[in-house]
Amino acid sequence: MSGELRVLGACPLDCPDGCSWVVTVEDGEAVKLRGNPDHPYTRGALCVKVNRYLEHTRADDRILYPMRRTGPKGSGRFERISWDEALDEISARLRGIVEEHGGEAIWPYQGTGSLGYLQGCEGAAGRRFWNLLGASKHWLNICSSAGTTGLTLSNGTAGGMDTEDFALSRLILLWGTNPLTSGHHLWKFVQEARANGAYVVAIDPIRTRTADQADEHLAIRPGTDAALALGLLNVVLAEGAQDEEYLAAHTEGWEAFREEILAYPLERVAEITGIPAEAVHSLGTRLARTRPTAIRATMGIQRHEGGGTAMRTINAIAAVTGDWRHPGGGVAYSTSGHVHLNIDPRDDLLARPVRTRTMTRLASELESVKCLWVYGANPLGSTSDSGAIRRGLAREDLFTVVMEHFPTDTVDYADIVLPATMQIEHADLHAGYGHMYLHWNEPAVEPPGECLSTTETFRRLARHMGMTEPSLYDSDLELAEQLLASDHPSLEGVTLDRLRKEGWVRMNYPKPFTPFAEGFPTRSGRTRFPSRGKAYVPSLSAREGGRGPYPLTLITPAAHTFLNTTFANNPELRRRAKDPVVLVNPADAAARGLESGRPARVHNGGGEFLAVVEVSDRVARGVVAAPKGHWPKHVPGGANPNEVVREADADHGRGAVYHDNLVEVTACPADGAGS
Repeated sequence: MSGELRVLGACPLDCPDGCSWVVTVEDGEAVKLRGNPDHPYTRGALCVKVNRYLEHTRADDRILYPMRRTGPKGSGRFERISWDEALDEISARLRGIVEEHGGEAIWPYQGTGSLGYLQGCEGAAGRRFWNLLGASKHWLNICSSAGTTGLTLSNGTAGGMDTEDFALSRLILLWGTNPLTSGHHLWKFVQEARANGAYVVAIDPIRTRTADQADEHLAIRPGTDAALALGLLNVVLAEGAQDEEYLAAHTEGWEAFREEILAYPLERVAEITGIPAEAVHSLGTRLARTRPTAIRATMGIQRHEGGGTAMRTINAIAAVTGDWRHPGGGVAYSTSGHVHLNIDPRDDLLARPVRTRTMTRLASELESVKCLWVYGANPLGSTSDSGAIRRGLAREDLFTVVMEHFPTDTVDYADIVLPATMQIEHADLHAGYGHMYLHWNEPAVEPPGECLSTTETFRRLARHMGMTEPSLYDSDLELAEQLLASDHPSLEGVTLDRLRKEGWVRMNYPKPFTPFAEGFPTRSGRTRFPSRGKAYVPSLSAREGGRGPYPLTLITPAAHTFLNTTFANNPELRRRAKDPVVLVNPADAAARGLESGRPARVHNGGGEFLAVVEVSDRVARGVVAAPKGHWPKHVPGGANPNEVVREADADHGRGAVYHDNLVEVTACPADGAGS
């Protein structure tokens, strides 16, 4: 039957905005996608990337059928096989690995390609199956774990402000965040605040699109954010602007933390951060005198060795000033801590405890792995030390299965490739990590070819392996009902029937939302300040930058046209992104004979990648920036910035260190070739 149908859904991608969208379907085909105009946060707008999502689902290079490798690993040569053939081979290989090496030799490597609670990483899709096999657990530390762990140590949760309340703020610090590229829906609330007289400051090593639009930009040295926070608080104390009543009622460790603040006078802070003392004093004075102040600090700020501590110390500002008691005041990192779905990984299905493998340690841990199962991830394009990962994936004794939409670099090394559905083709439950809404994604169209959802793939595999555990076969709607079966008051009245009918529901939190006006979800009910001497943990680049054979600090910000490596095969978005670039300060470029438009090697002891130089004062001296996202096989030299990103852990949560790497930049010969 012909006709037009509007289907409510949600963007699944790794972005705080988690948009609500509307798919228009005609005669079984999705013909239009737009942001949901009725949603209070999305307000009808999608980003430049997701505006091309329907085009992406129909791309010529989409994987539509199961495939088996026919050429050498890395060649990308495959033959089409049936699902039964694929499941037969997978079942036999998994059984053999468990019998010979034990289940922990299997690593289910899941990424943030989908943030769904059914199909994606938020609900750890497939975990029941892996637990029954006794496979290793997977610690998804690639994105936000340092900041999340640090904030939880202080506040008992990483949840903070509702970003809609930025409209009520009088001073807004956009700290290490670039919402006009990564989460642009926040900007409308910033604009509302500015219309009412708010002052906006961007604190960022790069003069980003967002910094261009701010009232002030402070070009901080990477990894020194905690020192700046202490310097600003030093001015607050000098002004006598600390909220003694709030400090006495809702904090612990204040006297020791106060002494720590006094150890960071303006001159010391200026030396550490590279920000002039007068600029620190000016902002500190403004902070002391302006209530409410809102701080938006997102994931990039905590991707260095001291990242968890940096978030703890920035978070402390709102407690010292008492901003947590004011609507429009506080700190916003992630709203995920306010989501209380009933997530049960079913560890009771494990026969015994198993090891946990860390996502960013893929290169070093692969040696003890016999099966790598990749889904929602493209580690060769997005994980640190990618050269070592490539060498590990080339092992003939490693059985690699990849569930994917497109032939990524990682797919090229797979033994079996399984075709996966995209968002308009399956059901899912979502909660953005930048707002306070739950979303239901109703499938709008039938999957193309033989694509299967993640949940259905694991149901079929379990059946193929003769597993009898009933919970392995729960339908998507049953799984969603289980997630919503929470007794937390924020979900009272939120049912699956309501979500499917309305598309989205705000969780039961007040507007405006002051989460910590009366205390914190810690054992004491108070926020915990960092210990004496531990409020600033210098990053590698802060300790050693400017010296040695690799004196430049490399940061790898988000590209405007890609989302991680998603969309990096879209022809139009690739055209807009152009070739990989590296931004170099004019003084650093002159010292190295680098010229705009010429290729260069960005290198250190771990590897190298090629990029076109862009001489620019958007980065400070000693800092270079190369946006992430390009597929290695699409760029000259076959490598992206992760080739030079080292395997290392942040101070909390084993977080990643993507913005804490030392490199040198060397001009390529006239023919553009690297060494």
